[in-house]
Amino acid sequence: MNNSLRVHAALFTVSLIYAANYSLSKDVMPHYLSPFGIVTLRVLSATLFFAVAKYLVAPQDKITGRADNIRSILCGICGIGVNQLLFFKGLNLTSPISASLLQTFSPIVVVLASAVLLSEKITLPRVLGIGVGLAGAALLILGRDAHAAIYPQAGLGNLCILANATVFGIYLVIVAPLMRKYHPFTVLGRSFLVGAIIAVPFGWHDALTADYASFPPTIWAEIGFMIVFLTIIAYLLNNWALKYASPALLGVYIYLQPVLAVLIAVSLGKDHFTWAKAGQAALIFLGVWLVSRKPRPVTAAAE
Repeated sequence: MNNSLRVHAALFTVSLIYAANYSLSKDVMPHYLSPFGIVTLRVLSATLFFAVAKYLVAPQDKITGRADNIRSILCGICGIGVNQLLFFKGLNLTSPISASLLQTFSPIVVVLASAVLLSEKITLPRVLGIGVGLAGAALLILGRDAHAAIYPQAGLGNLCILANATVFGIYLVIVAPLMRKYHPFTVLGRSFLVGAIIAVPFGWHDALTADYASFPPTIWAEIGFMIVFLTIIAYLLNNWALKYASPALLGVYIYLQPVLAVLIAVSLGKDHFTWAKAGQAALIFLGVWLVSRKPRPVTAAAE
């Protein structure tokens, strides 16, 4: 398998893992584990894994300098701690399809964060894309559908997911320089350690008091999926693929994730897809496509 096929395989696997999580998490929470209890198990497991992996693979690699250390702490706050708490809290309150659609808002945040932090240019199409994407997200957050009785707090859940997509978009911008400078295990080890300090206090009690003896095998399998695949494998594959994938290719797989999430949620009976959601999805996708377009290079005028 050549490197291009490996990148495609990695990005598709990540999209499939994320897409499946929207439905599988619904089986676990809130009946067996609370959202914050799940976050605690995930973050503690990943922190332990990356600490051991870093020690075995890159024991001499250390984040140095005040700027890089501050950046790594911000990565842990945005990419792990706050990100995970918002995501599972939001997913618990809203439907799988709504959550997956709002997650595609991250590229818009990446463009805005890049403009503020990296002084990248914002063109007119990107401004239009931000507006269109915000309109689609607003309609999705404020709209009510046939699942209103099942998810009475869907509006709050959607806001949490949108906030999650926002902090994760910021994380993607601030983590990139660290990934180019240090070993991935070094960066992820530090990020998960900081994230654990933030997230674990919120779910420690729930994780300790859960009735694990009553968990059927399917629930244990889904918890294992969230710890091993969603937390560890997805982060590893995603960070590896980001070194080789073009922005256009990443955009394709950003669109693919909610499509897979819809197919999985509908096939498992966890959600249903309506024309209203199709319209909201179209607005968000159009916004992401507009902001993902690279500005045309300015050609020098002929003398």
